[in-house]
Amino acid sequence: MIKIAITGAAGRMGRRIAALAIESEQFDIAGAVDAPGHEAIGRDIGELAGVGAVGVPVTEDIGQAKVDVLIDFSLPESTMVWLEVCRSEGIGMVIGTTGLTPSQQAAVVDASRAAPIVQAPNMSVGVNVLLKVVGEVARALGEDYDVEITETHHRFKSDAPSGTALALARAICAATGRDADEALTFGRYGRCPRKPGEIGIHALRVGDTVGEHTVSFGNLGETVTLAHTAHARDTFARGALRAAKWIVGKSPGMYTMQDVLGLT
Repeated sequence: MIKIAITGAAGRMGRRIAALAIESEQFDIAGAVDAPGHEAIGRDIGELAGVGAVGVPVTEDIGQAKVDVLIDFSLPESTMVWLEVCRSEGIGMVIGTTGLTPSQQAAVVDASRAAPIVQAPNMSVGVNVLLKVVGEVARALGEDYDVEITETHHRFKSDAPSGTALALARAICAATGRDADEALTFGRYGRCPRKPGEIGIHALRVGDTVGEHTVSFGNLGETVTLAHTAHARDTFARGALRAAKWIVGKSPGMYTMQDVLGLT
């Protein structure tokens, strides 16, 4: 049994990770953590996840719990706190939190020198296959094809554009020699004719949409569209648990879901 701790445990993703971990009987939830003062503090994570009590209350920290892997789907500020715990204890960490600043991202990379870290903006198997091929498609189509990325998520998502949309754009930039800082355009308003080589990114926040990403390539004769739709959060939760299982015993370093899935 792999001993895991879940941060952001009372959130939508945290509850699904907990439920699937319990149901799989391959993981032992050694800690379930959420923000100080959260209404879920003290409640059993199994009951919160809808699978029945497991004797593990949601707490403000992991205390003295022995943990193999910490799975983090929280907020950037919280991620930084748990990053230091994993660094100091050499605990493997799976990071699904998005919206990190450049300095926070640099801290993640620095911590990976002391602990193995899997970080991905999206833990879905399908999305990571899309990340693998989108650059190849862009390179094959060539410079004459405009590139637009649209992402849609639920109304509660706090960061925009999504980390997945940015990852798709960066994969295209890497494959085609673009500078992401110069190429990316976030939405449009007023008179703004399309510039050669730019990649447009558009974020929609609609109801309870789990996650949709579309990459459109178009010239004056045709459009090629690559798309992924997540129907339930379970696809991300299963990916996170797969990463947690994979990272046990790995050497310190930065890893991605591409590594977990053997796509590198």
